[in-house]
Amino acid sequence: MRLLVRLLCLACVLLSLPAQAGAGMRFIYPPPEHPQDQRLHYYWTLLDAALQASSASYGPYTLQSYATPLSSQRALAEVASGDTGRINILTRASNPELESQLRAIPIPLDRGLLGYRLFLIRPELQAKLDQVKTLEQLQAFSIGQGKTWVDAKILSQAGFKVVLGDQYNDLFPMLRAGRFDLFSRGVNEIQAEWLAQGHILPGLQIEQRLMLHYPMPRYFFVPRTAEGERMARRIESGLRSLARSGAFQRHYLAYKRQVLAGLDLRGRRVFRIDNPLLKQGGPRHEAFWWDDLSSELAPARRSKPKHPRSSP
Repeated sequence: MRLLVRLLCLACVLLSLPAQAGAGMRFIYPPPEHPQDQRLHYYWTLLDAALQASSASYGPYTLQSYATPLSSQRALAEVASGDTGRINILTRASNPELESQLRAIPIPLDRGLLGYRLFLIRPELQAKLDQVKTLEQLQAFSIGQGKTWVDAKILSQAGFKVVLGDQYNDLFPMLRAGRFDLFSRGVNEIQAEWLAQGHILPGLQIEQRLMLHYPMPRYFFVPRTAEGERMARRIESGLRSLARSGAFQRHYLAYKRQVLAGLDLRGRRVFRIDNPLLKQGGPRHEAFWWDDLSSELAPARRSKPKHPRSSP
């Protein structure tokens, strides 16, 4: 009888091994805040590529979106809890407070693109903004931002008047209603948002002459647990493997072409401000992980008149 019980137990263990081995590491990320919100699609496809690139060392994986939309604060709490079966990864602009709560994978996923900011405005403000020549003049205009966004602290400490919205979706009608003057958005966000919101809230436009810049790396974040540490090592290994093979550059450049298509950045007046939230160590990456947009921001070259060459 004892032998039969032992054999049954052994059979159960052996039957469970393939299922456990096949399941692999599980990555669950927050869904979009609303159906039109595609801001993070690039990051999750990049994560999938990094996990594929690390499969030889770390084995199989599953990557899926959580079923229920959550606020940014709730998503943060879910990851921090480290509970199995809940959201266990997110992507955010880095800051010391966030890095104290979660395990950061310190690789700028969009090569700093998010820190190049353009503005959604009401059309009647463009003439006034055409007159802006200095940072002090730009600071006369109020800027709308999300209550929990890192940008709100950066802009406030740089001397801007910042008007806060509770939710991302609240900020577009607030802008249209005149609650603030400028809605600061990353160059990789603004055009898709303008097109998506134009069907719902017509009468907004992308400001045509100015740009604000501050260093703002966006990372992946996972729980500060043993499993979270394993996830972090796998993600970093995969991202660096993509960089060595050239796949990261191809993925990024395709994304950059897509998000900048139709945005004329040439000759814009760029105001650069500090990101004081990075001072406690600063960006910890090689130059490869940053894009200065120098070619996109260079003024358009004026063609020189051609003169006929005199014969010798």
